[in-house]
Amino acid sequence: MKRCTWVNMDNPLYVLYHDNEWGVPKYDDHALYELLILEMFQAGLSWETILKKRENFRNAFENFDPQKILNYDESKINELMQDKGIIRNRRKIEATINNTKVFLNIQKKYGSFAKYIWSFTDNKVIKTDSKVVSNKLSDIISNDLKKLGMKFVGTIIIYSYLQAIGIINSHEDTCFKGETNEKN
Repeated sequence: MKRCTWVNMDNPLYVLYHDNEWGVPKYDDHALYELLILEMFQAGLSWETILKKRENFRNAFENFDPQKILNYDESKINELMQDKGIIRNRRKIEATINNTKVFLNIQKKYGSFAKYIWSFTDNKVIKTDSKVVSNKLSDIISNDLKKLGMKFVGTIIIYSYLQAIGIINSHEDTCFKGETNEKN
């Protein structure tokens, strides 16, 4: 079975992520929240690094429960800074708390984060070239999230996020996940 060329075939986690998760449309707010936080931590690093630490992130951030993360204080930040199983970047940890507040505000305003994020494409999946790292859609969403107060949500991070949650399908045409899709 042919896969996207970026998949490290020596890493079973990466293969499973590609085959079962990446590019699959997601509408569950918990899944959308987890991937938003993980993509934010990925800034400047490889996704493979984040994927290897994903379970550690889930443990450290209480299974990505936004209601718990919302109440993180200086003591919890210091605890996370000592956790060798995650990316120990204070600015990203603080941004997680900040972005959680914005995420919850978006949920409240739109009824769900899924309704908000999918509204940018009228609930349609967009097929793009696999070599693109940002586009007009990621620019628009990045700018909107920044206006709402989020941090670490630049256009490249948001483009990667849109790929992860299936709004953008960038599977290569030769990949078994991309060969039957038409370009929009």
